[in-house]
Order: sequence, then C-alpha cells, then structure tokens
Amino acid sequence: MQILVNTILLMCVWWVQCQVNKFEEVFSWNIVDFQYASVAAREKAIKNRHFIRENNQPLGLEVWRNKLFVTFPPWRPGTVATLTYIDLEKANTKSPKFIPYPNWETHDLRNTTKGNKLANVIRLHVDICDRLWVADRGIINILTTRDKIHDAKIVGYDLKTDRVFKQHSLPDDAINVNSFFGNILADVSGNDCSKTHVYVPDLRANAIFVYSIELNRIWRVEHHYFHFDPLSGDYLVGDTTFQWTDGVIGVSLSRPRPDGYRLLYFTPMSSSRLYSVSTKVLQDYTVDWSAWNNTALFHQFQVVGYRGQFMQSTTSTIDENTGVLFYTLLCQDAIACWNSQSEYNMNTQGIVAQDSKRFSYTNDVKVDKNGMIWALSDRLHEYLFNKMNYSEINFRIFRIPVMAAIQGTVCEKGFLQSQDVMWK
Repeated sequence: MQILVNTILLMCVWWVQCQVNKFEEVFSWNIVDFQYASVAAREKAIKNRHFIRENNQPLGLEVWRNKLFVTFPPWRPGTVATLTYIDLEKANTKSPKFIPYPNWETHDLRNTTKGNKLANVIRLHVDICDRLWVADRGIINILTTRDKIHDAKIVGYDLKTDRVFKQHSLPDDAINVNSFFGNILADVSGNDCSKTHVYVPDLRANAIFVYSIELNRIWRVEHHYFHFDPLSGDYLVGDTTFQWTDGVIGVSLSRPRPDGYRLLYFTPMSSSRLYSVSTKVLQDYTVDWSAWNNTALFHQFQVVGYRGQFMQSTTSTIDENTGVLFYTLLCQDAIACWNSQSEYNMNTQGIVAQDSKRFSYTNDVKVDKNGMIWALSDRLHEYLFNKMNYSEINFRIFRIPVMAAIQGTVCEKGFLQSQDVMWK
C-alpha cells in the first residue's frame, strides 16, 4: 500500500514540477553492438561465442570531452568489453556501436599475461585532473560461474594519453568472495593531483575502500551505516518484485568546507536514508576500524535525513556550482534532486524526471564539467529476473543542463520550500 501511495505522490510531483519530461534522449538501443575491426572479426566472435549480443547490458556512464564512457558488467558469458566509449563528435546515428576502451587488447581475457586487462567494471569516475578511475573486481560471469581473471584492483587512466598511470591491487584479506564494487569516486585535495584519494564502496561487504595516490596505500573503512535497511530490502520495479540486501553504493562529494575537506554523502542501495562523513575521517589510515567501542569515531558519521519508503537509489552525483545532489529512484522510475543547502526530508526532495518506460531502472547519473546531467536507463530488472524484449527500446542515454533540470523544483535556489511540493 505504501509503495502505491508514494507512487501517486510522485506522480503529483511529476505533474506539478515537471509538466513535461525535459530530458533529451541522446541515444537509444534495442540491443547493443560493438565496433569490431572488420565484419569477419565480429562474425568470428559470434561463432566462437566470445560475443553473445543479448548478454551485453550497459550500466554506468561518464563523460569527458568528446568521449561518453559506458560500462558493461560481465553478468553472463559473451560480454565483449567491460569499459567502452562513444565518440560524441563522430556518432551519426541514434544507436551507435560501442568502442572498447582503451583498446581491444585490454578486454581480450583469453590471454591474461599480456597487457593491463579489465574484467569487471560497474561504474566509473573522471576527476578534475583528466583521469578516469575504475574499480575492477576481477570476476567475470557474475551470475553464473564467477570466474576469477585477476585480483581486484583500482585502475587510473590518463585520458590525455589513454594509458594506465596508476594501478593498485586490493589485498585478498580485505575483500570477500561476495565483494561487489558498485561505484568509485576520486577526491582531489586543493587541486593537487598528487593528493588524491579514491573511494570504492563495497555493497556486499558493507565497507568503503580508500586509496591514497600519495601514499600508494589502501585501507578499508567500516561502519553500521554502510549496511542495508531491513525495511528497505523489498523492491517493485515495473511489474517485477525482488528482494535485495545491498549496502553502501551511492557516493558523492560536497564542495570543500572551511577545513579543506569535503563531506562524503553516501547511501546503501537498500535504504531510503542519506548519510554523510567528513573525508578527513576517511583519509585517516591510522584508525582501527575493527574497534567496537570507539564511540567518538562512530558519531563522526551522520544521518542526513530520510526521503520516504520505497525510495531506494542506485547512485548519486553532485553539481558543485549549485550544490544540488541528483540521484536515481529505482522503484519510482525517476531521477530526483536535493539542494544540499537545505534540510534533508520528504519536503525538500524534487523530481527532475519520471517516466515508467523511458526511465525504467535508471542505473547511473552524472554531472559533467559543463554542468550537463547525463543519465542511463537499462531495464536491468528485466535482464536479471525476466527476459528482455529486443524488439523495443531497452537502453537509453539522456542529458539536460543542470539549471533546466531544477527549474521550478524545490531544488532551485530561492524556491519557497514551505510549499511542500514533494508530498503535497
């Protein structure tokens, strides 16, 4: 009953605040394809079942200059490349083919002794130093045989050269068999690229890994707030009901505060609460996170607020210019917003997009350097639990300027928040 009420309320928000769906649909696919060197190479890959077209499911995205990066987690056999891109300047079709990044060799897992291989990338992040960061679990065929290709690792690419500039393996004793790196976020201190910390949430092990470039060291942070909420493990997406116990996944950074550090906003996937912690706490590698009686440390983590039942989110991103946080709403087929200058409650959440077809399972959302929001929807629930219908559009990529998205919503600067638009 509650999910129905929330859906009706959100539909009211959609009517009051959005009136029309303002997002531009840039690309769409019924089923994806890849840019092989030749027709013969593609046919050979299909014949050898190295390319099983229907098993390739996009998930994460990021934008840098003319490159639109898209990830393909290796859920099932026949996933061609886990990290790809589209050249935005050369794309001359609504459904362009994906190009493996940085090259085909990186994704040829038949010979793992040659080159820096990538096996399993979920989401990715471009920092202010023009570097692309990915967390690679090293496992393929996630839903079937779970084959290990290499150790889990964090990889950084210099986007100006398309070369690996940093790679660091995660120690085996820090991860477990179910570890799943659902996101990654790089934090550059004071615009000094050498002083970068990378945060990698592990949604199955309820932890966040912190990697320091300067120290070339990685450590694991644990906290109760990284766990899922038992009352938020039930999902209804479209007509599909399922139960998940996924922990921390959505991570985003505030503007720098007076002390030079930022707030890391985070949320478990199976939760409707937003939490925060100063990056000063996360960057202290001397902390004993296994201690059970460190009350002062425990309370460094804060509950920001509650957004309502059945408001689970896959990820979030912040626009530093406005301080507005954008996040997906899985069960509502929507993208929402919150102005970080306001309190976090059900009255201060806005809807910037909602459509049961076009935004069905919106899996990633990013804000690029030009103030453009990008989002990807992929009907992952159909892929995981049902059967995809490849005679219709399944995957979409959208964009909209930040200011156009928040116009007329509670997230817009100067909006009268006492109107209680979200839940009126």
